[in-house]
Amino acid sequence: MSFWIDFGGFALKSFWLAAMIAIVLVVPIIIGARSQRRREDEVKVTSLDDRFDLMEAQIRIATDGAKGAKAFLKARKKEAKQRDENAKRVYVIGFKGDPMASGHAAFARKITAALVAARPDKDEIVVSITSPGGIVSGYGLMAAQMQRVRRAGVELTACVDQVAASGGYMMAVAANRIVAAPFAVVGSIGVVAQVPNVSRLLKKIDVDYEELTAGEHKRPISVLAPITDEGREHFKHKLEETHVAFKDFVRENRPALNVEAVGDGDYWYATDALKLGLIDAIATSDEYLLAQRGKARLFVIDAPEKKTLMKVLFGRLGEAALTLAPFAGRGPG
Repeated sequence: MSFWIDFGGFALKSFWLAAMIAIVLVVPIIIGARSQRRREDEVKVTSLDDRFDLMEAQIRIATDGAKGAKAFLKARKKEAKQRDENAKRVYVIGFKGDPMASGHAAFARKITAALVAARPDKDEIVVSITSPGGIVSGYGLMAAQMQRVRRAGVELTACVDQVAASGGYMMAVAANRIVAAPFAVVGSIGVVAQVPNVSRLLKKIDVDYEELTAGEHKRPISVLAPITDEGREHFKHKLEETHVAFKDFVRENRPALNVEAVGDGDYWYATDALKLGLIDAIATSDEYLLAQRGKARLFVIDAPEKKTLMKVLFGRLGEAALTLAPFAGRGPG
């Protein structure tokens, strides 16, 4: 009897803890999302040139006074009118990923919007990636969205300020070039699966569980049923197949990279990744874009993303992984 009392108390405490975590993490975001509902097909385009000009004008107010700032903005407006309409255009897209790649729909709309306007062999699309990776099918789709740009003949640059590991790096390698901040984390060309199993707990509390399947390999690994050696080996075989496909994808998109030397699941900071050929240049995304100022017209493309409970939870978990993974002795993603 004491076991059931202790077990019930533990379960009740766990429920209340989970409820409190959900309230703290989820409710504020859900409320905010409801207040900002938009049409799912909407995209927003803003001029990054105008943002840069406004920043400089604010500095000039402090250094040259309001008159100097006004003269600067007037001159910039005149330059914009005289600017060659055939000048290069750069379309900037951001992606912040979670383990489920839940932002895939909004990302696809951004890519489509950029491709509608971008001119082949003239314009450029810059994708700023922040992701520790996640589900294979989700990030495979994200990488395929990136490949659309190259197939359309538009130059594609991936910028990494913090992390593009595992599935995030799979996205990045689809670009013509990868630019990363010095301490950005890249790589983690590997596959991981974590499957908890509570079959011994069920046996301990005298609960029977039966799982009926049709097909020899329908479910080789189960959370509730005992794991067999045959099932474990089959599951590992599938992981190896996925790893091979991942490395082949990297090899196809970065043929100069020695994939076998870096395809062991490890990760690197950008300064070392540059030496290994995982990236092409060291710079923050802000630095890269600011360098284009005056040479090209810069635009930011954004699209609203529908927030769901699962997206919110996975997004917060992804932020935690981004903070902890580089210091945990293993690669993220």
